[in-house]
Amino acid sequence: MTSSSDTPVIGSLPLDAASRLPLQEQLYLHIRDAIAEGRLAPGDRLPSTRSLAAQLNVSRGTVDAAYARLSGEGSILGRGAAGTVVAPDLVPGALASPRETGTPASTFALPDDYLWPFRGGMPALDLFPRTQWASLAAREARRLDASRFCYPDPRGLPELRAAIAAYLQVSRGIACSPAQVFVTAGYQAALTLVARLVVPAGEAVWFEDPGYRMARRALLDAGAKLAMLPVDASGLDVDQGRRAHAGARLAVVTPGHQSPLGVPLSPRRRRALLEWAGASGAWVLEDDYDSEFHYTGRKPASLKSLDRDDRVFYAGSFSKTLFPGLRLGCLVVPRAWMEATTVACELSHRGHGLLEQATLAAFMADGHFARHLRRMRLRYAERSAALTLALQRCFGRHIELAAPAGGLTLLARFPQHAADTELVKQARGAGLAPSALSAHATTCPVGDGLLIGFTNVKPAQAPEMADRLRKAIG
Repeated sequence: MTSSSDTPVIGSLPLDAASRLPLQEQLYLHIRDAIAEGRLAPGDRLPSTRSLAAQLNVSRGTVDAAYARLSGEGSILGRGAAGTVVAPDLVPGALASPRETGTPASTFALPDDYLWPFRGGMPALDLFPRTQWASLAAREARRLDASRFCYPDPRGLPELRAAIAAYLQVSRGIACSPAQVFVTAGYQAALTLVARLVVPAGEAVWFEDPGYRMARRALLDAGAKLAMLPVDASGLDVDQGRRAHAGARLAVVTPGHQSPLGVPLSPRRRRALLEWAGASGAWVLEDDYDSEFHYTGRKPASLKSLDRDDRVFYAGSFSKTLFPGLRLGCLVVPRAWMEATTVACELSHRGHGLLEQATLAAFMADGHFARHLRRMRLRYAERSAALTLALQRCFGRHIELAAPAGGLTLLARFPQHAADTELVKQARGAGLAPSALSAHATTCPVGDGLLIGFTNVKPAQAPEMADRLRKAIG
């Protein structure tokens, strides 16, 4: 095996800062070509990300992104302290060079945009405590006995349901028993479950406009009739809902940080929403997707903590707090729905992976989850402030931007630029993944804007990322 100092093919790569291809895209292609053509052989050691970044005079994040993609497709293998190598079991010639396929590199080489800068809704992957998680997973794997190899309880692992109930009591002020807690495969599964339970086909559902697009699609697929209600600085317009759609069966809301505008539902409207549900026999689904991340003032209370008549379904997800690939979330149901929810779970699935549930239960019970969130809040506040400042310096009077009180994204408006959907196309050409605000709205105009995820942009990278956006959208 060669050492990193014996791989000049990597350290002297011809990266072009003036190219339309992002630097990390160029680096990925060069290394992949070198492996495909045999200039890098199975087992050859690659430079560390820090070393290669210094050699090429690029940010370490650029190298991290290229290595992450190569690792994801099995071309290279990370071995911890032993470094990164070309996959030893890679069959020579099996990795075709993208430049030999006849497909333009700019089309073939588009990476998974979940790893692109500015992607919204993603937690900071570099801050996840992988070593701690792996240790707990190994411990829980050793504890698996015969009973754990059978089909799991479709309601969720009892230890995890108890840990979630205890955490919600402390963190969100929700007084619920473990019997009310159901483990789900994330928010989308919780939403589908509630819609199936509560909303007969053709019945009206209050929905925020703008709002979470995947939730909107899921409700329409379930046969619901959406009553689109505007959102202003105080959140969902409850009064308009009561005037125009008083007989709705369900309201789906994001009261902590409205998705995508980020505003909290005001205390007056919270009371009005709960009063409407109690008086009309309707139900509320609270999507508490990222309220753990609040940076200024007091964290908004959960709607469920104010629910005296037990009309609120509370949905939480570990995708934003830990990592999306875990595919675990929770649903706290009103007592009246416990039995029906149990039956629905039994009929729709045979439970979730026990090892993942057991690891998460231990992670929460041992206090690691709460400590992780405290650390994330501090880092996210730093990253949000750094990227806000960098964007303001880059765009000056051509940007309207304010640091958010909470959440995982910045909302930036560019009054003198093209429509936000066009800006997104231009940004994607530079390897950036913001989303268009207007795409989240249907009937209620919200104007143009870019939703920019800041969680995976380190403070030191913020000026470079802001400059890339400026060059991309002009």
